[in-house]
Amino acid sequence: MRLFLTLAILCVLYNEAYGKVSLDVDVKLKTLNKPALKTIKMKPSVKFSTKKTTIPNNRTSKAITSQIWSKSGTCPVGTIPVRRVSREEISRASSPSHFGKKTHRRYSFLDKALEHKGNFNFTAEKFGHTQRHSEAFAVALGFNFLGAQSDINVWNPPRVQAEDYSTAQIWMISGLSDTFESVEAGWMVNPGVFGDSRTRLFTYWTKDAYTKTGCINLLCSGFVQTSAKLVLGGAVEPISSTSGDQYQIFVSMFLDPNSGNWWLTWGKNVVGYWPGTLFSYLKHSAIAVQWGGEVNSANVGRTKPHTKTPMGSGQWPSYLYREACYHTNLRIKDYSLQIKYPQYLSEYVDESNCYSTKLNRDTYMSEPKLFFGGPGQNRFCP
Repeated sequence: MRLFLTLAILCVLYNEAYGKVSLDVDVKLKTLNKPALKTIKMKPSVKFSTKKTTIPNNRTSKAITSQIWSKSGTCPVGTIPVRRVSREEISRASSPSHFGKKTHRRYSFLDKALEHKGNFNFTAEKFGHTQRHSEAFAVALGFNFLGAQSDINVWNPPRVQAEDYSTAQIWMISGLSDTFESVEAGWMVNPGVFGDSRTRLFTYWTKDAYTKTGCINLLCSGFVQTSAKLVLGGAVEPISSTSGDQYQIFVSMFLDPNSGNWWLTWGKNVVGYWPGTLFSYLKHSAIAVQWGGEVNSANVGRTKPHTKTPMGSGQWPSYLYREACYHTNLRIKDYSLQIKYPQYLSEYVDESNCYSTKLNRDTYMSEPKLFFGGPGQNRFCP
């Protein structure tokens, strides 16, 4: 089946004062404001879980049920909602070609996984400074992950700096440390791309460790949206509050073994897929699953002063429920075809004085939840 997307026509006036940058922006606008892929396969060949999970011990968390855009109406049958990109949004990027893209990073543990070396129940080592990336996550390593999921607590971290972004997400990763492939999804606050500080759903992909390929949402060819109910980059509500109601969204990514496509589900909605043809390794399986968050900024790592952009709720993980952001009901799927809690799970943090993680059990018999995040700049992270 073919779907043809109808978007508003953009009228962009040339201004000599902008010179070549203006021309580059105009070209980028023409690229972004039309569908990346018109031929859309509407359904996966296998059925994936969309079951909504809950928090035990009478700790009630509510599912996110709406995006703000949907209050204005719905899309006609045969179309999907696409967030239009403005000229002003592209102009905020360091260059049009960098708009909505990450910068290169390295995960040295991927090479060990591919070489079948080491016990996977490890304490994650420090991998050295990675430009612009500061991450805090739990990681499961293996050779045959066919999917993963969790319920992600939804917050709106305060004071995200204009050129930074902050995420809570799941990563599915395969390949080599310097050229890994990944598909990613969760929520983010990204003023540089979206022009505000709202919490928004996002996807990402790369096939070369963010060097040249990949982008957020539909800003380049790659992810194929099939759902008319959700808009990538759409703001979500309601948002969790300190000591108040907690809200979360169920996110899952699973491989369709018949096509090599990676399908994304948010809540009860199958959103779309990353075509297997994008990848060399991921079209077969993932070797790492990560649950956590990221702050992307020029002022992380060795650069001082450190950014004030927070991760998660902005509180340390040790504050736990109703204070810190979390992933709960962490699950993986492997060649056993069972959806289960990972056998081995380790924690990794780029900057432990700025952001952190904590695997915490409510009781001795309950499975851990991952709390993560932090304030960014503080007296221990100057």
